Amino acid sequence: MELRVLKYFLSVVRTGSMTAAAHSLHVTQPTLSRQLQDLEYELGKKLFVRGSHHVSLTRDGMLLRQRAEEIMEIVNQTEAEFYASSRAVAGDIYIGCGESQALSLLAEAINIFHSDHPQVRFHLHSGNAEDVMERLDRGILDFGILIQPTNISRYDSLSLPLKDTWGLILRKDHELAKKKTIRPADLAKMPLFLSRQTFRNEKLSGIIADWFGERGSAVKVAGTYNLIFNAALLIRAGMGCALGLAGLINATSQSDLCFRPLSPKLEVGLDIVWKKNRIFSDAAEKFLERMKKRFSQDS
Repeated sequence: MELRVLKYFLSVVRTGSMTAAAHSLHVTQPTLSRQLQDLEYELGKKLFVRGSHHVSLTRDGMLLRQRAEEIMEIVNQTEAEFYASSRAVAGDIYIGCGESQALSLLAEAINIFHSDHPQVRFHLHSGNAEDVMERLDRGILDFGILIQPTNISRYDSLSLPLKDTWGLILRKDHELAKKKTIRPADLAKMPLFLSRQTFRNEKLSGIIADWFGERGSAVKVAGTYNLIFNAALLIRAGMGCALGLAGLINATSQSDLCFRPLSPKLEVGLDIVWKKNRIFSDAAEKFLERMKKRFSQDS
């Protein structure tokens, strides 16, 4: 399977047309069609449903599209790293993270580093721990920020000098908004949205399960979320409350939402992680050195 053919394949996917793709690639349509037919023969799978003026993907075509995009992302990243290594500190740094106040620390570090090395670009990917770790393992990300407790034994890591606080996000006109803190008994039978990492296989998991203890069986899960911003929209619409981390929603006097910390208090630490024995670009290596120096001093 050649990279050139993968580029052809992705161009057809992007344009939805053999004719348009051939024009953008500066090849003839028969040449493009033959290359893609050879690809289907090589894989033993039909990739396209061909219409008179439009092509769409089969199920196998959708799978190849995902893999091809990942391959081309790594290829482009690798080319950029080698190009950057021949010049001043430049290139791209890829960081994956969940929703956390730790991003404020990261933002400060990025800002200072970028001031010294303005030719370095930073790319942030938002996702949960599983998504971030998968991308780290594939080499798509240089660094990840993971919220504890997460098994990071297969990575090198650096602890951040900051903790996130769990609490309840709810409307200000909700009955529980009158409380200063939220206890497990307060949430019995209350429609509740949870992060996907804290609700697995139809039951509570991790530190949230430990916090609820025996009262976990009385929790009424209304749904799960990946990004708290989206869950907040449901809360504003009146669909219950959500357990989340402090500082991620607007809870000022102008907002209709508020945050109430849990009692007993529930705090979690954060780690910057990277794949063991990973060979970094010059830019990523220098950024790691800067983070180690800064956060080791702060801890």
